Amino acid sequence: MLAHISRIPSLASLLCALLLLSGCAKDIPAFVPPSERSVHNFQQPWQENTFLSLAYHDVEDTDPDQTYVSVSTEHLIEQFAWLRENGYQPVTVDQILAASKGGKPLPPRALLLTFDDGYRSFYTRVFPLLKAYNWPAVLAPVSSWIDTPEDQSVDFGGKPTDRERFLTWRQIREVSRSGLVEIGAHTDALHYGILANPQGNLEPAAASRAYDPATDTYETDEAYRARIAADVDRVTAKILKVTGKKPRVWVWPYGEASGDALKIVQSKGYSMVLTLDSGLGKVNDLSNVPRVLVANDPQLQNFARISMVMENNTVMRVAHVDLDYVYDPDPEQMERNLGELVQRIADMRITTVFLQAFADPEGDGLVKSVYFPNRHLPMRANLFNRAAWQLRSRAMVDVYAWMPVLSFDLDPSLARVTSWDPKQGTAAVNPDQYRRLSPFDPKARRQIIDLYEDLARHAIFAGILFHDDALLSDFEDASPQALAAYREAGLPGSIEALRADPDTLHRWTRFKSRYLVDFTKVLADHVRAIRGPQVRTARNIYAQPVLHPESEAWFAQNLDDFLAAYDWTAPMAMPWMENVPHDGADAWLDSLVDAVASRPGALNKTVFEVQGRDWRPSKSNGDSGHVDSAVMAHWMKRLQLHGARSFGYYPDDFTQNQPRLDVIRPAISNAWYPFQ
Repeated sequence: MLAHISRIPSLASLLCALLLLSGCAKDIPAFVPPSERSVHNFQQPWQENTFLSLAYHDVEDTDPDQTYVSVSTEHLIEQFAWLRENGYQPVTVDQILAASKGGKPLPPRALLLTFDDGYRSFYTRVFPLLKAYNWPAVLAPVSSWIDTPEDQSVDFGGKPTDRERFLTWRQIREVSRSGLVEIGAHTDALHYGILANPQGNLEPAAASRAYDPATDTYETDEAYRARIAADVDRVTAKILKVTGKKPRVWVWPYGEASGDALKIVQSKGYSMVLTLDSGLGKVNDLSNVPRVLVANDPQLQNFARISMVMENNTVMRVAHVDLDYVYDPDPEQMERNLGELVQRIADMRITTVFLQAFADPEGDGLVKSVYFPNRHLPMRANLFNRAAWQLRSRAMVDVYAWMPVLSFDLDPSLARVTSWDPKQGTAAVNPDQYRRLSPFDPKARRQIIDLYEDLARHAIFAGILFHDDALLSDFEDASPQALAAYREAGLPGSIEALRADPDTLHRWTRFKSRYLVDFTKVLADHVRAIRGPQVRTARNIYAQPVLHPESEAWFAQNLDDFLAAYDWTAPMAMPWMENVPHDGADAWLDSLVDAVASRPGALNKTVFEVQGRDWRPSKSNGDSGHVDSAVMAHWMKRLQLHGARSFGYYPDDFTQNQPRLDVIRPAISNAWYPFQ
């Protein structure tokens, strides 16, 4: 528009244009001189002892087949040349292991080249390049595919494939003896999909418990571990026999990890375990090494972009979804609902879905049933596994399982959070607050842990979102178990004494905040023990503790605690929920971003959630309905202009197209400007 101002024919038109520009000025971020701007982490040097891993598969001269994640020979040659010219330094497994034990640090821009599955193109096309460059690499074949006789087809995850596409053991022995190629393991025969839910989804066999439709039961932990252990033993023995070396690198099929399987793999002597998650590998965490998947035969520009991956560079765009909208007593209708949701998320082109794993049809926050098999609560429907996998495999998003921390309607004998009434001098459950189990009751903690473990057993997901019910007011918790915990920590044993002076109140508040954080860490540890170390964490935080740190006393939530404890902190950037006037919402959002930005690097770990519903009461005694989609889009733009990198909204109501897809998509999608 500015380029055409000279063509405006009249002074009136010019004034009008200037007025329009001035009206937009409030949304233009303040100018910051280049010398004062923060350096994007693409431009920062890598941290010491980190390395980039690239995951290649097949290589073909023409028409690269994405069934086998192929790249063209021409592009592979270009990519190797680009890596060399840009200072990437391929390293060996020995170098990484030595650095992990305190030996010589890795060189700058260390690179681990890996090739999965065991394609013959590694011998005919890749190996000559490695010898020409004198570059090391890891080759991880699926041993049962290599075992296939030359006159038979390979069962490639259910797809018959010509045997000529795969290496022979003789070729694997030859490249192993070259000194350039480390032979890793990509399982013996678990590179396929196993039935994982009643709806028929096939999910990675190495990471999923098999579902038996005849008995409506799942594989037991013991049977699962035995299946994995037998497979690891077979592939290990085959590689040792051929190469004379016991394999040290394990590569998860489909990149999908499992905590239970990881323990087995490590017990069998594997020192490095590779996934397909994003980020840089660290020598002090070789059980969860991320790799960049080189897929879709990328042009050099796209290859360069994905190869410049850096830590904390993720931009998260989130739709926060209630499975209660998907649920229907009629399974066929429920499946149609799920299909509509998945298509909407796919069309939205976002990165992440925070997906409800519990049921709350009454909307009171007290969880009486869940959407996965478990030991303690009714299962409303076996839905979470199906929904999470469909969203991941069809909409290509990361799914975080959204779970309460305390608000479960479990055994009445378990202690509840009680609030002390200073007027009556008594303690009781506060009916105006979440009805929560006391985190200080060991029995309650154990049953909550059980629920999280059961979720981890019965679904694959990228992360956990801890709900906003993990809070304690300045009159809570007054249960006997809580009072005993305060005394054990050296604090007074009554709420009255705990509130008697500012210093004691502050110490009590900090104790509770840390206690809740520690409990969520325990829950995450139990999930990771089953699901794998790659599971990330996020937690909702109210706006007040962000904007006014002294309000920690009312919530037992602290922004700095959250930033240190979780991969993502998710402030509820919901101005109307905080009764901010309509004309003050922009300034309020600005102040929320400013508060986070005052902590170095915090914006890289924060995802702001705007509201999609106005929960303030209406004249009809219900809430005020959906927030206008244009208002939500404006809030997101405002957050972004003020420096927020990651954001999303709650709730998504796909049943009514709220927010409207055509309005919200340009504001939230990472397929729109400035990304594309």
